Amino acid sequence: MLKGKVAVVTGSTSGIGLGIARALASAGADVLLNGFGPREQIDALCSELAKGGIRAAYSPADMSKADEIEAMIAFATRELGRVDIVVNNAGIQHTAPVEEFPVDRWDAIIAINLSAAFHAIRAALPQMKTRGWGRIINISSVHGLVASSNKAAYVAAKHGLIGLTRTAALETAQAKVRINCVGPGYIETPFIMSRGPEVLAGYRAKHPMNKLGTPQNIAEVVAFLLSDRASFTTGSYYTADGGYTIFYVAYTRVGAIRDRSACLYSDSDNVVENHDLPNGND
Repeated sequence: MLKGKVAVVTGSTSGIGLGIARALASAGADVLLNGFGPREQIDALCSELAKGGIRAAYSPADMSKADEIEAMIAFATRELGRVDIVVNNAGIQHTAPVEEFPVDRWDAIIAINLSAAFHAIRAALPQMKTRGWGRIINISSVHGLVASSNKAAYVAAKHGLIGLTRTAALETAQAKVRINCVGPGYIETPFIMSRGPEVLAGYRAKHPMNKLGTPQNIAEVVAFLLSDRASFTTGSYYTADGGYTIFYVAYTRVGAIRDRSACLYSDSDNVVENHDLPNGND
C-alpha cells in the first residue's frame, strides 16, 4: 500500500509512535524513527523494521527545537531520498493547576506537542507539493475536544493541533496533500501501563467500552487515513477513544459535573509526568 513511500514518525521509539512506525513499515514504507532511548535499543528497532525489506533510519532530533526538526526532515530526505509522509506524534505531559503551572513546563509542552508539528509540516510541505503527493497525520488526543483539570498546557496544545490540521488542510486541498488528525483515548503505552491497578481501573472507567486502546488501534486509523480508501478525506479529526468523548458530553450534559467528587474527568491526582518522552499522548 505504501511501497516506495518514506515516512517520518516523531516520538516513535515506544508507545503509539512505535505502533504507527511498525504499521507503516508493514505496509511497505521506509521509516525514519525519532525519539529517546538507549542507542542499542533504537538500533534493534531499526533492524526489526528493516526485516520486512524496508529501509529504517533514526534521528535523535529534539522536538522542542525548530532547527533540529528542520534538520530531521533534511536528514530523512538525504538518507531515504524523500519525505512523503509525516506523522506528528511526539508529546509530553505535566499536570498542575493553572496558577501553579511552571512556565518552563508550559513552554515545553506547547513546543513539543504543538509547535513541533508546525515546524515539521513547514519543512516537509514544499517537496510534497512539488511531487504532487503528501500525507500528514497529527496525533492529537481526546483532550483536543474536551478538557481535564490540571492539564492546561496539554489541552491547549491538543486543541491547537486540530486547528493547525484544519488550516493546513485548507491550504493544501488542491495540492494533492492530505492532512488529518487522530484523537486517541487512553492507550496501553509504557507510561500508562506503569500505573497501579487502581489508576488503570480508573482510566478504563473513563471509556464506555471499559478498556484501554492499544497502539495498534491507533496505527490502524492512521493507516486508513494514509490509504487511497481515504482519498476524499482531509482536514478531518478522527477519534479512536472507546467512546470517551461521547460519554464525556453525555455525562456533563446531565449535570453530574457539578459534583466534582463524581466527575470522572477531573484527573486531580496532580501527578507530574513525562508521558514516555516524547510519546506523550495520554
